[in-house]
Amino acid sequence: MKVLHLIFCLCIVLSSTLVIGQDDEMDLLSMLEEEETTDFATAAFKTNRVINLHSIESTAGGVMDIKISHRFGFLNGGLYELFGLDGASIRIGADYGITDNITVGFGRSSFEKTLDGFLKYRFLRQSSGKREMPITAAILASSAIKTVKWQDPDRENYFSSRMYYTYQLIVGRKFSKTFSLQLSPTVVHRNLIKTNLEKNDVYSLGAATRIKLTKRIAINAEYIYVFENQLAPGYRNSFSLGFDIETGGHVFQLHFTNSTSMIEKGFIAETTGNWTDGGVHFGFNVSRVFTLRKAKIHK
Repeated sequence: MKVLHLIFCLCIVLSSTLVIGQDDEMDLLSMLEEEETTDFATAAFKTNRVINLHSIESTAGGVMDIKISHRFGFLNGGLYELFGLDGASIRIGADYGITDNITVGFGRSSFEKTLDGFLKYRFLRQSSGKREMPITAAILASSAIKTVKWQDPDRENYFSSRMYYTYQLIVGRKFSKTFSLQLSPTVVHRNLIKTNLEKNDVYSLGAATRIKLTKRIAINAEYIYVFENQLAPGYRNSFSLGFDIETGGHVFQLHFTNSTSMIEKGFIAETTGNWTDGGVHFGFNVSRVFTLRKAKIHK
């Protein structure tokens, strides 16, 4: 009996040792799994646009983002122009996520009857955990063709004179759940300029921020500083202020801006509105996304 009792006690001890060892192994595996996790920052901005500027966000792979941008006339048009409501311009576009980090887009604006397209590549993404990255960064290349009729069709006009190109670096960070900030150094190249007082290449620096107020509402602001001695007199820096309203599948962006054009060559190099005398447009952007294919799940 003593021998059986001893064997029984040894079995209990061995079983306890195995259970404790398994628990330690599971704890160790859990720790390893936690160490292998990389958490990416999301929704620094609600869409891939702030107001005019591209944001650090990309359209998810396999997703089509249909955008309708509408801008009324200047508020200082007074009652005769119904404070800008009598006149309006519109851009309709579609952005598609080839991957989670590569987005292409195309659009057409009624202002100057311009066609535009872009390619955007996000090469850094803010993350914590296994891979630490303090910022998100992307590069943008876009081109535009102005298709409005020539002012003087009898002279020799060149197709290349209709072309505009933009190259931009976008660097930003989501500092908290409620605050995001980005910078956008940009160069716009114009094949044709109106006077010798202007430069073909226009260098600028854009800054944009988002402050989240509630789960579905946020304030956006952006300012684009164009370096001196590049534009003719009368052109101004673009400043825009607005807020986002998320309603599930749609994001509505209501805003005020002194820029008439909704593409880079226009709102960077051709802004004429003056906030101090009411040279401001009221406008809105509507974004609606559609999933065309399932995005791959990255671990």
